[in-house]
Amino acid sequence: MENKVIQKSFFVFKFRLISSATSSLRKIYYRTKGMTIKKGTNLPKIFITWPHQVYIGANCKLEHHIYFRFDGIWKPGKAIQIEDNTFIGSGTEFNITKGIKIGKNCLIASGSRFIDHDHGYDTRSVLMNISRTGKEATIKIGEDVWLGCNVVVLKGVQIGNGAIVAAGAVVNKSIPKYEIWGGVPARKIGVRPL
Repeated sequence: MENKVIQKSFFVFKFRLISSATSSLRKIYYRTKGMTIKKGTNLPKIFITWPHQVYIGANCKLEHHIYFRFDGIWKPGKAIQIEDNTFIGSGTEFNITKGIKIGKNCLIASGSRFIDHDHGYDTRSVLMNISRTGKEATIKIGEDVWLGCNVVVLKGVQIGNGAIVAAGAVVNKSIPKYEIWGGVPARKIGVRPL
């Protein structure tokens, strides 16, 4: 019995008190860099290129090792916008050049990727690794959307309110409200009952 009390005390100390304290310090640090973090959102260990480009709404739940990568030179404004009460799982990556907006009450599972641009593939150049300008288009995720683990959302996609995307899907087309999509490339597999 005494062993369980010690284990529970250690758990509370390590995962609640220390996590809360380090989250508060991270929020102070990133706010000084221009990042917007609203009330009730904890900030675990994240990776970020331009903090001033990120807006995170109130009461969001973020897991560790999320990548907020604005893929371009410094410019003003918020390119990555996450609205209130949204969950983002560990290892999620935002690779943004133009912009992304995620609505309220969304569930983004671990390992998801958001990429709003192409690399470009002009054949006049011999080497593919030379930086080229490809197409760019903003990504928009509606409210109450659920994306399963390892979903990839590509440039220009708009996902309507209440939609669900199955784990591992690659979304290269817009999804209407309340539809369920899955596969590579993603296609409609059902509709949520209203």
